[in-house]
Amino acid sequence: MRPFFLTYGVCYQKDFVSLIIISLLISAPAAYLFMNNWLQKYEYRTEISWWIFLVSGMGAMAITLLTVSFQAIKAAVANPVKSIRTE
Repeated sequence: MRPFFLTYGVCYQKDFVSLIIISLLISAPAAYLFMNNWLQKYEYRTEISWWIFLVSGMGAMAITLLTVSFQAIKAAVANPVKSIRTE
């Protein structure tokens, strides 16, 4: 049986991962169109590669998963009596 904080963290991670995927599906085409139109104005221009969007999405996913995992573990390990006393 998995510890509580792992189960709690996985549930929230699924929610955040789905939000990140939706945001990437919306923002990647918009960013590509904007950047492509902007780069067309220059005489010497470069092409926008697909891997740039992949790396930025993976970076956003990694930062989100680390943050959510840290907060879930922090909340699961915290002593509830100590937090009630401070209220």
